[in-house]
Amino acid sequence: MAEEGQVISCHTVESWNEQLQKGNESKKLIVVDFTAAWCGPCRFIAPILADIAKRLPEVVFLKVDVDELESVSKDWAVEAMPTFMFLKEGKIVDKVVGAKKEELQLKIAKHASTAAA
Repeated sequence: MAEEGQVISCHTVESWNEQLQKGNESKKLIVVDFTAAWCGPCRFIAPILADIAKRLPEVVFLKVDVDELESVSKDWAVEAMPTFMFLKEGKIVDKVVGAKKEELQLKIAKHASTAAA
C-alpha cells in the first residue's frame, strides 16, 4: 500500500487495475502520468508532479511507463509522452498532453476542488 502524497508507479496491469479501482471507490480525483524512460520532457515533469502530489494528498497520482505497460497505454489511446489523464469514478474528465507545468497545475487544482464538493 502506497502512502498518500506520492506518485504511485504501476509496474503490472494488476497493480494498475487495483490502484484504479481503489481511486474510483474513494471517489478521489486520479491523475495518471503516462511516461517513458527515454522521454526527456517526462523526466523534466516528474519531480514537479512529485511535488504537487506531496501538497495534494487528496488526489491519487499514478505513473504508467508506456513501454512497461503497453496494453494499458493502448487501452487509453496514449499517443504522446507525457500524457496526463484526469479520471473521476472511472471516467476521463480531462487530459494534458506534454510537459506543460502550468496547465497541469491548473487542471489538477480545478478538478481536485470539484472532487471535494
